[in-house]
Amino acid sequence: MSSLNFPKYSSVFVVTLIIFLSSCGSSKYAATEKIYKQKSKDFSKIISSTPPVGQLYDSLSATNQEWVGSVNFGIRKPNFVVIHHTAQDSLAQTIKTFFSTKAGTSAHYVISRDGKVVHMVNDYLRANHAGVSKWGKDTDLNSSSIGIELDNNGIGDVWQDAQINSLIKLLATLKKAYNIPTANFIGHADIAPGRKNDPKNFPWKKLADKGFGFWYDDILKNPPLDFNTEMALKYIGYNTANLPAAIEAFKIHFIQSDITKTLTPVDILVLYNVYMKY
Repeated sequence: MSSLNFPKYSSVFVVTLIIFLSSCGSSKYAATEKIYKQKSKDFSKIISSTPPVGQLYDSLSATNQEWVGSVNFGIRKPNFVVIHHTAQDSLAQTIKTFFSTKAGTSAHYVISRDGKVVHMVNDYLRANHAGVSKWGKDTDLNSSSIGIELDNNGIGDVWQDAQINSLIKLLATLKKAYNIPTANFIGHADIAPGRKNDPKNFPWKKLADKGFGFWYDDILKNPPLDFNTEMALKYIGYNTANLPAAIEAFKIHFIQSDITKTLTPVDILVLYNVYMKY
């Protein structure tokens, strides 16, 4: 996991945060919980250091600057939720992967096929789930989002009702807690066109009906003759540097039955309808 750059907090807050982060231990995962707690303590030292260590703007003229701690600050506020499928065969396998320092990946939550929700990284911390990605002007989704992994191999697994129901409950909690905009519930494929295709064949409409992301209407209006599909994709948030990949990512999310890299007349109708919701 990469190093973090956090704002500075009071020692009281740091102690409280450490206690909270350390409160969920279990004997089954004692070894990894110990590592989690130690990393939390290490970060707390960075956060509580006053003045901040190694953050002089001019190391050659240290007398020309000082530290005066403001009382107006906060912690990371997630603004997006990115949904993934694990591309693995079980919850246990994914948890094991997220314990691997070699793999270097993680997510805030993992939801099993039977609906069990496993919280693995505190929402206020940065998990390594998005990788190289972009949505709109945001090029560091790891820092601005909550990552949710759904236990699904991405090949032939059918999405289970128990899993989706647990996801919807979790999304409702996150949306309320962090005031996440409806438009900001997206998939891994959306933010990494051409590199990722998850979650595949996902019931996005069911989520949109509950207020998590947008979906197109049953009756689609024709776009104007000068409708620019590339600009529409970009306006929604897609990185169009590789336009065919952006089209594919859009179709993974909204079309699903056809994920070729060209827009059909029907695809354009859907794109225009979705675009008009942003």
